[in-house]
Amino acid sequence: MKRSLDQLAEIAREAIRIGSNTIKNTRPESVTQKSDRDSFTDVDLKIERSIRNYLSEITPEIRFAGEEEGEVGEQRSGRFMWTLDPIDGTANFVHGIPLCAVQIALMHNGEALVAAIELPYMGMHYWAAKEHGAYANESRIQCSTTDDLSKSIVSIGDYATGEHAEQKNLYRISKTAALANRVERIRMFGSAAHDLAWVAEGRIDAAVIMSNKVHDIAGGVLIAREAGACVTDTKGSSHTPESLDTVASSPRILNDLLNLL
Repeated sequence: MKRSLDQLAEIAREAIRIGSNTIKNTRPESVTQKSDRDSFTDVDLKIERSIRNYLSEITPEIRFAGEEEGEVGEQRSGRFMWTLDPIDGTANFVHGIPLCAVQIALMHNGEALVAAIELPYMGMHYWAAKEHGAYANESRIQCSTTDDLSKSIVSIGDYATGEHAEQKNLYRISKTAALANRVERIRMFGSAAHDLAWVAEGRIDAAVIMSNKVHDIAGGVLIAREAGACVTDTKGSSHTPESLDTVASSPRILNDLLNLL
């Protein structure tokens, strides 16, 4: 790789600005069902294609996979890949709820090296490069330092839709109840990018997401870690792309949090 991580981070930041501007200036005209209660819009596709075109010109040597269309066109070899979620929080976007994001990560051998998240309706832009720290807009950020679970705000990822949703949600509801009896407040934003960016920034103290899709999670995991957060699975093992779920937390409350999961 000829470019530095700082250069690649700037490319990632510009890519998600393209998506953010589209979200702010466009309303969806069509909504397509992918599966039970899971959909994408024409705006998702517009953003994904625009960013793919931009990156294919700027970094033609790097593979690209978007959440909606995957890898299309000429299949490049190589271990580097951009992964994009064009709209994280599509249901929110469709309903006019201003909690959605554009999220991108540069992956290498299953690890994120660079990541960027933009929250279009909030004017917030987060990015990180491995071992270079995490930033919100132009300021270095650090996760919460709280050490008291009873004074912590914890976000919960979306409940399941699709196959086996009822069984999965019984489990998730039980974990939500356990947390609700111990933490100050529970929040559900409907966007993993918001969950992880806000852990990184210290707006919330932890996030528990009972899933792990690379497009949804990888960028936020890097940003949270670079801001000093611990990111594991619910068993306490270090989070990887193969993990079944995702916990991002202030280091001082991690053990107490995991004991409830």
